[in-house]
Amino acid sequence: MTDAPTRFPFRFDVAFRAALALVGVRPATAWVAVTERDLLIRYGPWRLRTGRDNVRGVEVGGPYRWWRVIGPHVSLADRGVSFGSSTAGGVCVRFGVPVPALAPGGWLRHPAATVTVADPPALARLLAGPDRP
Repeated sequence: MTDAPTRFPFRFDVAFRAALALVGVRPATAWVAVTERDLLIRYGPWRLRTGRDNVRGVEVGGPYRWWRVIGPHVSLADRGVSFGSSTAGGVCVRFGVPVPALAPGGWLRHPAATVTVADPPALARLLAGPDRP
C-alpha cells in the first residue's frame, strides 16, 4: 500500500438521509480513509484520527437497530463511538489506546468505533491486513 488513502464511503439509508444532513452528515462529508500509517474517520463535523498501529481488532457486524446506530452515539456499555448512516451493517474497530472523537477537547476517549461504510468486509480486510489477526 502507498501512503495515498484508500477511501470508504458511508452507506446511507434513504430513510435517514434528511435527518443526518441536518447535522452535517452527507455522502460528501462522511468517509473512512486508511493510509499505511493512519486511520481517519470523518462523519460530518466529527473526526477521529489514530495510527493504524493502534488498531487492535476489527469485526464486521449488523444488521443494526436504527436507534442504536443512526447518528453519532456513545455506547453506555463500553464508551465506544458509533458513526451510523445505515442499519445494514458496519465495522467495529477496536483500539489499543482509546481515542477522542465526539467531545470537543478530546476529554472523552473511545476504545472502539463502529462505522457503517458501504463495503464493511473490504474495510475489515484492509485494517486486519496480512499480519494482523
